[in-house]
Amino acid sequence: MYNMARARHHLVSKTRQFTQASERRGMATVASGIPHLAASDLSSTNDRHHLNYISDSLAQRGIVKVSLNFADPSSQYLQSLIHSLHKHHGHRLPISHSASAGWFWDVRPAEDNFQTPTHQATSETMNKFPWHTDCCYENPIPRYFALQVLQHDRFGGGTLSVMNVARLMERLSSKTKQTLMQPEFKITIPKEFIKDSGVQDIVGSVLSTTSQGQHMMRFREDIFAPLTDEAQVALQELITTLRKPEIQEHASVQLAAHDLPSQSVILIDNWRWLHSRNNINDPERHLRRVRWDAVPFGQGMNHLEAAKTAA
Repeated sequence: MYNMARARHHLVSKTRQFTQASERRGMATVASGIPHLAASDLSSTNDRHHLNYISDSLAQRGIVKVSLNFADPSSQYLQSLIHSLHKHHGHRLPISHSASAGWFWDVRPAEDNFQTPTHQATSETMNKFPWHTDCCYENPIPRYFALQVLQHDRFGGGTLSVMNVARLMERLSSKTKQTLMQPEFKITIPKEFIKDSGVQDIVGSVLSTTSQGQHMMRFREDIFAPLTDEAQVALQELITTLRKPEIQEHASVQLAAHDLPSQSVILIDNWRWLHSRNNINDPERHLRRVRWDAVPFGQGMNHLEAAKTAA
């Protein structure tokens, strides 16, 4: 049962205006440093400059925000955008979320009628969701995910936070990073996301690296279990570091409702950014998620490395 008293303090949120009238093709950078552009209508997904800006931002920065200047309740923009990224930039098409859910997953509070029958996902509650990467229990793992904001939290909750993996790695010891790269962790598949009843968990590493030594990460504290003493020590250091206030300032960005109002889309590299959210205050908060470009963990970094080589 939702505690509606928590929603007593209304916030007034509106779409952030672009900062410079002279910005070409609606491209800008939000105050947090996240690349930002506008989509004037659905045809933007077939515009070469729009598509290249998104592809380049994902390759180089691993994150990009889009403001939709049109209503899109059925997420046609994301469907068309991902098809264009597939056609022109080699991204693999989305994966299904579970045995009963397809490409899109509605991130909103629910008391019943869950998207996976008999199992409620954390994303279907009003609870906070600590630092994690999406689909870390899958093999292969989607490289990217996107969230479309259909209704932002009007009452001050539901802030999305993102943490840069490279900056997080600066605060871990070399020994811990080396241990986290070993396949010494049992990863339990949440019941709501089981696709094969015969597969309940997988074994793998927390970290991997590119040929240039850049770290990639998969993690969700509540489903990772160390299989060795060394893995337990390393996992505990990681968890302790994630909870330190100074790491939030050093490596993370908080995106409240005024940063991601309704009709916003944020696309994120699922291997180079962790994300979390605080408690939801608005029972009508509604996001829609899609995940795509699934490859075995540690592979599929050619977009990033090619972009760096070309830069």
